[in-house]
Amino acid sequence: MARPSKAPERRAELVAAARHTVVERGVLNLKLRDVADHAGMSPGSLLYYYPSLSDLLEDVQQEAVERFCVAREAAVAAEADPRARMRAMIGTGLPNGKNDELCVLLYELGTIARREPAYAARHIALYERQVRGYVGILEAGAATGIFDLTDDPVTIARNLVTLEDGYGLHLTQAVPPLDRSVAEAMVLSYARVSTRCSLEDPA
Repeated sequence: MARPSKAPERRAELVAAARHTVVERGVLNLKLRDVADHAGMSPGSLLYYYPSLSDLLEDVQQEAVERFCVAREAAVAAEADPRARMRAMIGTGLPNGKNDELCVLLYELGTIARREPAYAARHIALYERQVRGYVGILEAGAATGIFDLTDDPVTIARNLVTLEDGYGLHLTQAVPPLDRSVAEAMVLSYARVSTRCSLEDPA
């Protein structure tokens, strides 16, 4: 009887090694050998599982996007009131600082999207998935009369995600110009204005 293949397990280990290497070194000038060294194998052995560094980083990006979105969606699903759901969505959309591994990873891999269509497609899918999350909250709040939207839900949602991205990039720089609490307050401020709602739980 043939032994089960260890390829899936080995691929998962290589994705983890690549993830840590990207966060530590950045994606610019990253070499296949850097990942191989982190994984404790030769570059040739790595190529047995992934034909190129680009192929490996595609799996890294896909895994990072899924983890990020699932965590946000779970936080929102745990809340019933649209105000609490909005706060949960905003609270999970910003990095905790320059050492937030998952957000740093997504920003680093996002730079490849300027040149590679496959990366761009996943980057767009990440953006649109977050927009849909906000749209659902906004529509539910408007339908129940809790929110009085100043614009259509998609426009507000796109602005919220763009604010998160902008502040998030600042928060992950070597010397962040603001801290996370300030960035979160700014995004919440726009959400309050655009929903005409304090976003506080009813007394």
